[in-house]
This record gives sequence, C-alpha cells and structure tokens, in this order.
Amino acid sequence: MSDQITNLNCVRCPLGCGLSVHIQKGQITEIMGNTCPKGAEYAKRELMDPRRILTTTIKVKNGHLPVVSVKTDMDISKDKIFECMKSLKDLEIEAPINIGQTVIENLAGTPAALVATKQVRRKT
Repeated sequence: MSDQITNLNCVRCPLGCGLSVHIQKGQITEIMGNTCPKGAEYAKRELMDPRRILTTTIKVKNGHLPVVSVKTDMDISKDKIFECMKSLKDLEIEAPINIGQTVIENLAGTPAALVATKQVRRKT
C-alpha cells in the first residue's frame, strides 16, 4: 500500500504552520512543516480523532432575549456533533440565565456539559 499524504494548516497558534502528514496503513508515519510540538499534536488529533467545541443557541422562555448562546465546556467527537444538535432542537430553557450556567450535563451521552455564554434576564 502506498503512502497517503494529507495537507492541513495547524490552528494551535497564530503561526498557522502548513503541515504534511504521511499516513500508511492507517497510521501516521511522518509529520512535516510544524515549527513546534503543538503542530504534530494537532495533526495527530485532527486525523485520528477530530474534535470540536459545539456552539449554538437555545430558545429562552420569558427572557428579554428570544435565545441564549451556549457552548460545550470541552471538545466533543466530530462524529457526535449532529446527534448533539438534534438533541437540542426542541429545547427551551426558562430565564433568568447566567453566563457559565450549566444548561445540560452529559450532552447526548458525551462527557461535555452545555453552558450559557450570555446572560438573559427575565422579561419584565
């Protein structure tokens, strides 16, 4: 089996190194282009277990705003993103909501909590 080469840009720091990753038989054999260890770490994670912070909005009941912005408190498997979004589709939470307030723990069976990133006061 021949080598596969994947090119990507590291996002771990402002340098944005261009990385070339050689993969053979599903294993990374070489990483080139990184100027620091963060680049190699990023390439391994991105190609073998891609993860993301989920950000979205949730409907708010009786709030001065109709929605509140939320995010996961940790990165989750990229494969779980749509399942997590589906679980939030009909969710509506009651105001008041504080920044950092946990909205849901163990979102869609992940270890991540969903937390508010904005304050929403109760409608007067």
